[in-house]
Amino acid sequence: MSRIGKKPVSIVDGVKIAVQDRLITVEGPLGKLQYEHRPEVKVSVDEASKEVSVTRESDEREVRAFHGLTRALINNMIVGVKDGYEKRLEIIGVGYVGSLQGDTLSLRVGYANEIKKKIPAGLDVKLPDQTHVVVKGCDKQMVGQFAAEVRACRKPEPYKGKGIRYQGEHVKIKPGKSAT
Repeated sequence: MSRIGKKPVSIVDGVKIAVQDRLITVEGPLGKLQYEHRPEVKVSVDEASKEVSVTRESDEREVRAFHGLTRALINNMIVGVKDGYEKRLEIIGVGYVGSLQGDTLSLRVGYANEIKKKIPAGLDVKLPDQTHVVVKGCDKQMVGQFAAEVRACRKPEPYKGKGIRYQGEHVKIKPGKSAT
């Protein structure tokens, strides 16, 4: 048995979950998420104990992987609609700034032109100041993907550490050339 897949997912208060055929719908205070799981896996909701259990048909390697994956995705959906997910980014460098213009994030990070990233629907992006970006949303994958795309606009370079990085991310600084 998959150690993650066999654990039941508890349904927290304020979250409604429905399973129709292979479509799982999770609704909560922060939004609504849907996921269509693989046919090799079965998902059942027990309203009495407020738990979601995931079972599999066989012990093939790929099916075991889908078993744990499905359980983890359902858990992420429940946490997302209840509490939400958040990624924080720092813009480091002289003259490097970010700004919001409607549903577009504009970044000036050392290139000749501004980089403009359209913010996907369902995400809440804020800039507390010009050098910090906060990405929030109920879909863990969407939050992480957008934060990674913003970071990829200008990755931190290893000599001065300039660029966009996750808050708390440690960048190993190389010493550079030294005159002897």
